[in-house]
Amino acid sequence: MTRTVAIIQARMGSSRLPGKVKLPLKGKHVLERVLERITEAENVDDVVVATSTGRQDDIIEKILADKVSVHRGSEEDVLGRMFEAAEKSDADTIVRITGDCPLLSPKTLDKVVEKLHKEDADYAANILERTFPRGFDVEAFTFSSFQTVEENSGQEHHREHVTPLYRESNQFKTVNVESKEVFDDEKLIDRADLRLTLDEADDYMLLRKIFEELDEEELLDEKEIIREVEKENLHKINKDIEQKEVSD
Repeated sequence: MTRTVAIIQARMGSSRLPGKVKLPLKGKHVLERVLERITEAENVDDVVVATSTGRQDDIIEKILADKVSVHRGSEEDVLGRMFEAAEKSDADTIVRITGDCPLLSPKTLDKVVEKLHKEDADYAANILERTFPRGFDVEAFTFSSFQTVEENSGQEHHREHVTPLYRESNQFKTVNVESKEVFDDEKLIDRADLRLTLDEADDYMLLRKIFEELDEEELLDEKEIIREVEKENLHKINKDIEQKEVSD
């Protein structure tokens, strides 16, 4: 039986919005919102947060110490930090989540893991051909393939961004998950036009409005999120932000 571990990649030192994972969203930190959505997924056995040993990231360990395991490693070598966390947690399958996705879709996470195993792939993701909103990003990969990636990723951008080698090399079997494989509502299909991630102040404004307007007695449903964004034209708030490649 394979052991699937979701690893949340997070640190305080974001260049565009420092301390973003600690920002409040209706009474909880952004990082806590990410965690609560991952724990709703059915195909995850454990969750680990991978942060740096830098003093600025002490707060991350304090926030989550009583909720989840925290692994601390190199600030610059993000790939090494992630690999150490995977090895330490005895993961057979790793799900990579960045700490700036407080509206992550548990259903999407489950489908990515399911397809990885069903297709006997090395790497599965929903970002190879984007049909989901930014902020629903999920990558899953086998530990054995990740070990190969760790050993062969010598370039700086490989060490910083963790998974480029899966997409750049032909030695791995990769599969993509499309939104129509997860959702049957037209409002949720082919929504790469929406930005529900957190990189800049305008992103935070949008996310905060969503959490303030919607009832959070239960986990916010993907349909309700999109409906709220469209009803209030919230997508206009952050439409001009230029996306940079995913890191922490």
